[in-house]
Amino acid sequence: MQTLVRITGDRLIMRPKVIFLADMESFYASVETSCNPSLRGKPVAVCGDPALRHGIILAASREAKAFGIKTGQPAWEARRLCPWVIFVHPRMQTYIDYSLHLTRIFEQFTDRVLPYSVDEQFLDLTGLENILGSPQKLAADINRRVWKETGIRCRIGMGENPLQAKMACDCFAKKCPNAFFELNGANYACRTWNLPVSSLFGVGHRMESNFHRIGVRTIGHLAGLPREMLRRRWGINGEVLWLNAHGIDYSTVEPASIHEQKGVGHTATLPRDYRKQEEIELVLLEMSEEVCRRARRQGKIGTTVHLFCRGADFDSPTGFSRQKKLPEATALVMDIYPTVLDLFRKHWDRKPLRAVGISLTGLTAYRQLQLKFSRHCEQEENLTRAVDQVRKRFGKASIFRASSLTSGAQFFQRAKMIGGHDS
Repeated sequence: MQTLVRITGDRLIMRPKVIFLADMESFYASVETSCNPSLRGKPVAVCGDPALRHGIILAASREAKAFGIKTGQPAWEARRLCPWVIFVHPRMQTYIDYSLHLTRIFEQFTDRVLPYSVDEQFLDLTGLENILGSPQKLAADINRRVWKETGIRCRIGMGENPLQAKMACDCFAKKCPNAFFELNGANYACRTWNLPVSSLFGVGHRMESNFHRIGVRTIGHLAGLPREMLRRRWGINGEVLWLNAHGIDYSTVEPASIHEQKGVGHTATLPRDYRKQEEIELVLLEMSEEVCRRARRQGKIGTTVHLFCRGADFDSPTGFSRQKKLPEATALVMDIYPTVLDLFRKHWDRKPLRAVGISLTGLTAYRQLQLKFSRHCEQEENLTRAVDQVRKRFGKASIFRASSLTSGAQFFQRAKMIGGHDS
């Protein structure tokens, strides 16, 4: 990705863009250490509650990683690797507050900042080299500022586009003493093509297996395949991965793009295996209500409902993922819940479930008046608006359905959570 720069008369030259990806080291664990300095230098792991089957490592300090503890491990395995590991319960609101603070730090260097996740943010610094110094100096200045204000270590990858910056950070900067690495059009191939294909951004476990079946082991192998072959076999995703293998990315760092959300969703791991249909359908009702609430909060209504269910058997995975278009766009729970039930009853194989998810996509701007607006619809909207106002003022659990008091309900357990974890 390049930008035009006028130099003399009508003559133009192409100047590469300067894109940073700033990634926080072991973000959750680093925040906990920053909040509690007595944890510094000790093996710390941020972990959910094992009793509720949330005992999965979310982040581990570098001292914990030295024992082999890593994200995604169950708590019991982390304890086996390091008997004196210190487990810390996640506090999502604190992590969000730190992430917003990081954004404010980055905005002191450039107004083109795009949060990519809670612990990763893109910065477009193109054209600022003559003002703020070389990219290497800029990265060092940013790292010093982040450490001084938050006590968190930051790693920075640089590229001519967001993909190159992401690859530079994930594959190289994290291993560099100065926590900085640059990829560009000139060195991308020689630096990345020998890496395993799983190192390429966008390649998950399933796609890695697909590539291995056709003899693709490295990023270079993928880059050497015909572009059209990948498109025929895996559609647009195959073509995007071919572009990624060549370091090509046409996206830009535009802060406004964070508001261009295509859907709202809610996914939950259940505290036990759910076998009874009535209990599962109750959870689906509660989740439908939460999804609709999130959509309304953004002033949106949606046209398509998606339902995801995962079976409880790890050895023989079961489940389904299906979606259905609604008769008309809506953000009312009793409009989308019948569709959720229809999808569930058609596709559930009667085997126990351990995770469910619902999303509403095809979002458009909310409109109160519809062509087929009835008195019943008006009453439903008025009731929903009143409930939203009560919950906004007194909290999510201040008003609830009576069914949430019955066996299997998850409303009260999740009412105080952010992102599935305690706030």
